[in-house]
Amino acid sequence: MTDLPSGVERREFDGRERLATEGEPVYGEPTDGTWRAWDPNRSKLGAMFELGFETGFDGGPDERVLYLGAASGTTVGHVADFAGPTYAVEFAPRPARDLVSVAEDRTRLFPLLADARLPEQYAHVVEADVDVIVQDVATRGQARVAIENRPFLADDGRLVLAVKARSEDVTAAPTDVFDRVRDELSETYEILESRRLDEFHTDHLGIIARPR
Repeated sequence: MTDLPSGVERREFDGRERLATEGEPVYGEPTDGTWRAWDPNRSKLGAMFELGFETGFDGGPDERVLYLGAASGTTVGHVADFAGPTYAVEFAPRPARDLVSVAEDRTRLFPLLADARLPEQYAHVVEADVDVIVQDVATRGQARVAIENRPFLADDGRLVLAVKARSEDVTAAPTDVFDRVRDELSETYEILESRRLDEFHTDHLGIIARPR
């Protein structure tokens, strides 16, 4: 089984072993003392960990993360539990307000109300050479978003991308959508791993890549 990053463990909740991080609860997840379960059905990154993806995360307070498409903080809250400075970009004001609430208990989480398609909006805030970019943006042009944000990523960093087929093209077969995204992404990134997440998220593809 793939090693989990420091700060992510498998712990028992209600008689069942589940992924967990240590922090304040966010979305009604089961808790055990200071630990809280990480639901892979509500988190594409959690699903990737469950499925054994080699995400490139090490964990620890020095690991810098840029999270694109943070929504209300369900997943990025877990990331900020085990990683270092975590810049969370969200475009929609309503979930961004929830994201700010999640950040109140997490000093390493920095919410940014901005558009991931326009990285110049947050370039003055985000550190250069982040170790991991996590992208879960439900929009057309998901590969282009990853390419536009490449300048933030360290040369030995990792892109962890969740592709939602129906956000890209609702009329096309998911396999065709995924092929197009991989082809476009390969202009800038070397794809290390690419697998579907259907066990937890229908018509989604998980991609791990590094800069070329």
